[in-house]
Amino acid sequence: MQTLVTILVFAPLLAAIIAGLFGRRIGDIVSQAITTGGLLLACALSWYVFSQWTWGHMEAFTVDLLPFIHVGDFVSNWSIRIDALSCVMLIVVTTVSALVHIYSWGYMAEDPDKPRFFAYLSLFTFAMLALVTAADFMQLFFGWEGVGLASYLLIGFWYKKPTASAAAIKAFVVNRVGDFGFALGIMTTFWAYGTIQFHELFPMIAASASRSWEFAGHSFPLVDIACFLLFIGAMGKSVKVFLHTWMPDAMVGA
Repeated sequence: MQTLVTILVFAPLLAAIIAGLFGRRIGDIVSQAITTGGLLLACALSWYVFSQWTWGHMEAFTVDLLPFIHVGDFVSNWSIRIDALSCVMLIVVTTVSALVHIYSWGYMAEDPDKPRFFAYLSLFTFAMLALVTAADFMQLFFGWEGVGLASYLLIGFWYKKPTASAAAIKAFVVNRVGDFGFALGIMTTFWAYGTIQFHELFPMIAASASRSWEFAGHSFPLVDIACFLLFIGAMGKSVKVFLHTWMPDAMVGA
């Protein structure tokens, strides 16, 4: 199962690399077939993992891939975490993305840069998969930023249009505001609980939700501060008021 999950997450990335770097050599049809095939494979594996979790009594597990950041007590590894939430999000991400890939065969039929477009789509999917299978906040932040990068590339796909380039830059800058709040939320979480690993963090929060920060004679619950800062990051990506201004301009890339 661990091997299947690893293939599931990295198949879109491999397809994006092939189409992005060698698209001109292998041609449009092959690039589209590789990227779409990678997504269909990831989608099929996602449904299999979901079925094993739902009806096969599969237990939650973590696949450790590589060490990432080890500084003092701050530890983050490249890992893939499979649990109830990630199983559901896997089928949502891969099913929708596979349908978008299939639809794009017709939508982009007259475009001369199809390999680049499909590479961006697959890169976007990989970033989403890295996000929903993250085992800690650091990898989640990596996937979060990957989604921002892929969004920038897709919005500015027709980069020769000044409106598309301007919209891509605006989306990138506005989302960085939200991401700054998200980063502060991660820092606050580590400061409060000494870990960013989800399997360690959630039981600690449940056991000590009343932990607070005393400042200027007032008491502020640390879990509330962390959640508020993380929510600012979500505001940027989900186009909430105050951080929504990039979305209308981004329609130029549709």
